[in-house]
Amino acid sequence: MEVNAFLNGMKSILNLLFPLITFPYVSRILSVSGIGIYNFAGTYINYFVLMAGLGIATYAVREGAKYRDDREKIEEFSTQVFSINMIATVIAYILLFASLLIFKNLSNYVSCILIFSLQILFTTLGTEWIYTIYEDYSYITIRSIVFKILSIILLFLLVKKPADYLVYAAITVFAGVGSNILNFIHAKTFIHIRLTLNTNWRYHLKPILVIFASVVAVTIYVSSDTTILGLLKNDYAVGIYSTSVKIYQMAQGLLSAILTVTIPRLAFLWGQKRLKEYNGVLAKVVNTLGILVLPASVGLIMLSREVVLIIASKKYLPSVNSLRIITWAIIFSIFSWIISDCVLIPAKRENLVLRNTLITAVENIILNFILIPSMSYDGTSLSTVIAEFSVMIMNGYSCRDIIKPVIFKEDTLKNLFESIIGCVGIVVVCLLCNWGIDSLILKTIFSIVLSVIMYGAILVLLGNKIALSLLDRAKMIVKRRL
Repeated sequence: MEVNAFLNGMKSILNLLFPLITFPYVSRILSVSGIGIYNFAGTYINYFVLMAGLGIATYAVREGAKYRDDREKIEEFSTQVFSINMIATVIAYILLFASLLIFKNLSNYVSCILIFSLQILFTTLGTEWIYTIYEDYSYITIRSIVFKILSIILLFLLVKKPADYLVYAAITVFAGVGSNILNFIHAKTFIHIRLTLNTNWRYHLKPILVIFASVVAVTIYVSSDTTILGLLKNDYAVGIYSTSVKIYQMAQGLLSAILTVTIPRLAFLWGQKRLKEYNGVLAKVVNTLGILVLPASVGLIMLSREVVLIIASKKYLPSVNSLRIITWAIIFSIFSWIISDCVLIPAKRENLVLRNTLITAVENIILNFILIPSMSYDGTSLSTVIAEFSVMIMNGYSCRDIIKPVIFKEDTLKNLFESIIGCVGIVVVCLLCNWGIDSLILKTIFSIVLSVIMYGAILVLLGNKIALSLLDRAKMIVKRRL
């Protein structure tokens, strides 16, 4: 699990680093209108990618994990699910082409939209859910890394003038889904997938559509923040908020890598009715993320100013307070995700996930209209924190019968207490570094390094099982090398 978490983390880092490396370059090379066409076309296609996906990836992992040890059943299941995915993809293309014919004001964007539309087919062909079911992340991670590096090289070689926004769009598609055709071919080493019309629609369609509705609801409430902020305030406010959100999403993406690789394992154990093992893995996930999410969030809050200055620049300093507020949402969103994807969906309670997500979406939109007029981008951040906290509580209540033995276990509560004590040490270290060091880079480096040492030392002194296990593993590695 640790290797898979590392590989998935590497993939997440690359997905986050790619726009951070490319955007500063293209924003200087391309014209403002070129960037505008590129962004609009990418956003427009995302709706059709969502439509073609139908939430099938989540459903396939949940159901497929139960059959992975039975070659005949997993092939039959995967063939049916892939066929549904392809039908949804064809429908998405029909609706896309119809929209391009109906809405004449899209004429300026047609070329760029058509380039981005390759993402729809290639995302379906990628069948990454097969690799997730079999917990094999090495192949897709290595391919992703190679294609990202090639894309960065192509960017610097081919994007040279303001009119090259179509080339940039093609490179973006190549970076994002270029390796998916190889993924589809390589997936045959696990199972043989084919297209079929002999599909059990009644069995598959209802849970798929419920999960899809949840994904749509999440998309609406995630996108509503920026949309409402732009309507009530201005582009400057959106720019400031976008900076804090980008940093927030980077931290969230890295921490969620561990969670992503454990979902198929938990779905498999639940499907096999191995509840004792399921509770053991779930407890390990909660405790591991507990000692990682809390210190990472506290550290980001303490170093928000330094992070903004390093990743953005002085002109984005107003986003510091917004980042400090929204960082709290990392804690709530990660634990909400544990509950929804590791408990509710494997337990086939996706209807409750949909209900909770819809309530949260409405709550978030209302809060934005209330808080933005007086607090601007800080109000948007606060509404996100409240919404994530609400959905965490609702999701937890929806599966209280399952998680109660895990959450209120003595080891889990002890782990949480030790992590909070360790976070106090991080606050002290960051305050001392801020007081004693003037250099931005040195202050940041010393704050991070000393915080890690302080946090680790506190956990070890308090006898934290996970910290002691990691320490023992580190000692063994050192002994082997010596």
